[in-house]
Amino acid sequence: MPVTLPPETTRRLQASIKRYCADHLDIDAGDLKTAMLLDFCLREIGPSIYNAAIADAQAYLNERVSDMDGVCGQQEFTYWAPPASGRGTVERKRGPA
Repeated sequence: MPVTLPPETTRRLQASIKRYCADHLDIDAGDLKTAMLLDFCLREIGPSIYNAAIADAQAYLNERVSDMDGVCGQQEFTYWAPPASGRGTVERKRGPA
């Protein structure tokens, strides 16, 4: 799946590339050159950045999901469980024998 950007984002990135080339490389890059450079970056570098972001999101979600039992789980079959402490407890009545 190729990385695509909205047209406004593409225009802003091309303007940023032009400015970077002029300020740091002393190159006067035109629209065609900046469009080609941006396309190259999106095709060559974009997938690596995208995959890293997906891996980060997956790790984040896995952390949250792995603790669901502790956060949301309820202890089962507690009615007949022995009381936690020996003091202040009332013995439960049993039904007819």
